[in-house]
Formats: sequence, C-alpha cells, structure tokens
Amino acid sequence: MASTIPSTGANRAEERKVLAGTMVGTTIEWYDFFIYAQAAGLVLAPLFLAPVAAENPGLAQVLSFATIGISFLFRPLGAIVAGNLGDRFGRKKVLVATLILMGAATSLIGVLPTYAQIGILAPVLLILLRVLQGFSAGGEWGGAALMSVEHAPTNKRGYFGAFPQIGVPCGMILATFTIWLLVTVLGNEAFLAWGWRLPFLFSIVLIIVGHLIRKAVEESPVFKQMQKEHGESDAPLRQLFRTNTKQVILTALIFLANNAAGYLLIAFFATYASRPVDKLGLGMDRGTVLLATTLASFGWLAFTLYGGRLSDRIGRVRTFQIGYVVLALWAIPMWFLIDSKSIVLYFVALFVLTVGLGLSYGPQAALYAEMFPARVRFSGVSIGYALGAIVGGAFAPMIAELLMNEFKVSWSIGVYIAVAALISLIAVSFVKEPKGVDLHAAEGPTTTTRAEAH
Repeated sequence: MASTIPSTGANRAEERKVLAGTMVGTTIEWYDFFIYAQAAGLVLAPLFLAPVAAENPGLAQVLSFATIGISFLFRPLGAIVAGNLGDRFGRKKVLVATLILMGAATSLIGVLPTYAQIGILAPVLLILLRVLQGFSAGGEWGGAALMSVEHAPTNKRGYFGAFPQIGVPCGMILATFTIWLLVTVLGNEAFLAWGWRLPFLFSIVLIIVGHLIRKAVEESPVFKQMQKEHGESDAPLRQLFRTNTKQVILTALIFLANNAAGYLLIAFFATYASRPVDKLGLGMDRGTVLLATTLASFGWLAFTLYGGRLSDRIGRVRTFQIGYVVLALWAIPMWFLIDSKSIVLYFVALFVLTVGLGLSYGPQAALYAEMFPARVRFSGVSIGYALGAIVGGAFAPMIAELLMNEFKVSWSIGVYIAVAALISLIAVSFVKEPKGVDLHAAEGPTTTTRAEAH
C-alpha cells in the first residue's frame, strides 16, 4: 500500500518552503548553466578560440558548442559522488554544496582573461570551470527532485515534482532575459568587449539568496525515516547496479529526447536565427530573437507545471507519451516557420515546441523517484538523469551545427530530434506505471518494466 504524507495545516508551511526552495535553487543553478550555453552560442568562440575563429568561424562555433557538451561528460561523476553522499547522509546537505560549487565556477568564468590576453591558457581554464559546472549539475537535479517528491502527499507527487523542473525554464528565462537586456542596453560591441561578463558575475548575488532559502528547508521525511529504521545506507552505488541497472538505463533513454530538444531551445535557435546569412544563419536582429526566445520559454514553464499536474491524474507514463508524440510530430515542421524569418512565426515555432518539452519534463521527478527504492534513490535518479543528459543534450547544439554545415537545410535537425523522440517514447512505454508506489520502501525495485511484468 502506498504511503501518504497528508497535506495538513501543520505541514503546509513546510511544503511551501520545500516548493520554493527546490524551484528557486534549481532556477539559480540552471541560470548559471544556461548563461554559459547562451554565451557559447553568441560570444565565446571569438573570445576564447580566436585563431580558429579568424580562419574558420564555422569550426570555431562548432568547438564553442562542444564545450557545452564537455561538461556533460562529468555529470555522471557528479551524480555518483552526490548520489552516494545523498543516499548516505541526506538530500539537503548535497543540495547546498552543489549550489555553492556551481555559483563559484560560474562567477570565475566572469573574470577569466580571453585568448588575446593569455593565449591558449584561456580556453583551458574555461573548460576546467565548465567541468566544475558539469560536476555540480550532475548532483543538483537528483537532490532537488527527491526533496520535492519525498515531501509530497501521494496524490500530488507529480505537481510537487514539477517545481524543481520549472526551475529549468525559469533559469533559461532569467539567463536569456539577462543577455537580451545587456545586448539592448550596451549594444553588441560593448557586450562582446566586456558586457558578457556581467551575467556570470550576477551569479554571486543569486547564490547567496538560494543558499539562504535552501538552508531553511527540512530534510526529506523519507530519508529521515529510512535513516531511523535502517541506519546509514551501505555502499548504495554497488547496491544500485546490482538490483536496478535496468531502471538506470530506462531513465537515461527516457530523458534523451527532452534534453536534446531542450538544449536546442537553450543554445541553438537564437544563434541560428541571429547570425549572418553567409554563416548559415537567418540574419535576424539578435535582440529581437533573444526576446522572442525568452517569451517562448514561458510556455516551457507553464506546460512543465501542467505536465506534473496531469501526471497525477492520468499517470506519469501516459503524460510522457503525449509529450513525446507532440515533440516528434513538431520536430520537422517548426523549422519551416523559423526559416520564414518572421519573428512572430519564430515565436510560434518555439512555443509549440515547449508543449512537448513541458509534458515530457513535468512528470520526470515523480516518475524517477517512484522507479527506485529509497536506499539507492538519490544515486539512481541522479545517474540516470546524468547519462540521459550525455546521450541527449550534451552535444545537441554541436550536432545541429554539424547537420547544418553538412546538409545546408535546417529541417535535417528536425529529423534528428524526431528520431530522438521516438527512442524516448519507446523507452518510457516499457515502464510499468509507478504512480502511487510506496516511496518509503528501502529495499528492492519499486517498479518493473512492462516486459518484466509479462
């Protein structure tokens, strides 16, 4: 029988703190991450890869996008470390640590010398800080997801779990809006010269705010009960792969398409639309494109929250399936709207995309938490999420750039996203609906695949 954490007057204040803490924390964490992704598309190539940019701007842009992917390779390491610590010592401590680490790495990028100042050491230091960002992000999501879902009443896990999820579009909105504002106020020349540093430095203030909010949140009740009944979890990573390897693989494949399409929205669309036509772009005004991208991202926020709520009614698997069908069907047609060079149609293309993104992202925290037993849950959801990010979004902007350079037609990128959506749709269809399982179960898998069920 599923356990229930009733939402009474006594604990509603704590629930509000949890929802605020997970949303604000992930918003700040992903603001840091997305500021880099935006900068990689707009300014980092000529500043940190100057010799390559001078000889081959297209290759420099590919390499700049590749630095986004490099950090993803270190997400599993962050997930392993944070998951192990989170399963042994609690979710809260890990969340505070990952927030501080991400903020420190982001702020240091804001003061890095460029290639013109220190030569090859500039991209080397940039990549090292990017690695720290990836390590931090690998541990962030799992902790935030579990803090929200494990505090939730059983019938509201999808809704509670959507709050750390909407931190991602909120982080993107904040990052994109910040860059748009600076480009508009300073102009392209000043932004390229020094203004690009400001969004990274703003992170210092955001980290202080996020740290204070997260410290006020109580530890997960599921973890506290598990610790009381079973003590410290012994070697959770070894136990995870002994009993739940299939779940880890499924969670990675389920996330593949959402993360790939999401990173095109985060890092590629604005770059493609605003760069010159002779560089395989559309030549649209950069400030207008950034504003339209920001406004379209509100759809991602709204549909993510709706996706969490919907999954509480019709189930996690069904909500995911709807989202991936929408994503697969829209992946190719949206490029014809974008290529019209109409800012209105550009906005429509991205906004419709966020419908599929939101429905395949809102239920994720609840689904993943319900797929793993309590003793290995932090490790399981974190590693699955990190692996999904590698096969999904890590190199999605770079792959999109390579497809454009090779085929010279944007809809080829749509084929790539449609195939990814089909893979994730099949993967989630192999999960037996877990809605309402007992999150307090410390041992044994809490769900099976459909193949296992039959």
